[in-house]
Amino acid sequence: MALTACGSGDPSSSTPVGAQASPAPTDDPIAAVRKVESAAALLPADVREAGTLRIGSSIGFPPGAYYPNGQDKPPAGQDIDIADAVAKVLGVRLERQDASFETILPALGSGKYDVGTGNFGVTTERLKTVDFVTYINDGQGFAVKKGNPTLTTKVTDLTQLCGLTIGTGAGTTFEATLTAKKGVCAEAGKKPYDVKVYSENGATLTALQQGRIDVVMSTINGLRHQAAQPAAQTAFLGEYHRLDVGFAFEKGSPLTRAFQAAVNELIKDGTYARILEKWGTAASAIDTSQINPSEHA
Repeated sequence: MALTACGSGDPSSSTPVGAQASPAPTDDPIAAVRKVESAAALLPADVREAGTLRIGSSIGFPPGAYYPNGQDKPPAGQDIDIADAVAKVLGVRLERQDASFETILPALGSGKYDVGTGNFGVTTERLKTVDFVTYINDGQGFAVKKGNPTLTTKVTDLTQLCGLTIGTGAGTTFEATLTAKKGVCAEAGKKPYDVKVYSENGATLTALQQGRIDVVMSTINGLRHQAAQPAAQTAFLGEYHRLDVGFAFEKGSPLTRAFQAAVNELIKDGTYARILEKWGTAASAIDTSQINPSEHA
């Protein structure tokens, strides 16, 4: 299956300075969340009886999901809080398993996980094989090393990248977009751009800091957050393409309606807004959760 999604890979023990964020905010907007019977009733009977769901999580890029205190401590982030809040609304416990980004979607199809998170963007290609319940609107953006004179303006056309080396994550929408559009430079009579793919965000940042790549293509919220950390020494070049982001399920999963109802409960009672405010992602809020929306044009 083509993993055309936005998201991040696993963190690395050799993560460079600035790859991770400052300590996580300490407020707990989900502490007061309680089970909502009308949403929980939408779960299959066997799930309600078992009381647990297996969730495969890609953890490695704040503010979505990361390890602020090391991998021996619990992860934190926007995706972690939203998933935990949904579980409380549904009255279930999440059995979270860390997984590399590119392995989660195939594992959904094999039954290893009931649901997956990893800043998975909703794309036309993925909708053929995966179901989504949306919870935020993020997407694709670019960043450079601070002070880089080569690229200083917002990237609105990939021909601006001709002749440059771009670093991005394995199995992401970024890699898929750059690969699909690689001919634009030749069509414009320019030298093609080169794409280097990394399995870890820390490795991508190291390559940027060391000058082995000129620009990074990754998530809007992740790059914006990273640029706000002085140690990262990066500059965010703006949004390129917005994508809805959602919980991922195997096609035909009976869990989607319950998850949609839970997200909408969180939006309605204000918990959702407080989570996004906590992580600085309020600009990516959605008004209502959808199941399998069309990809943004």
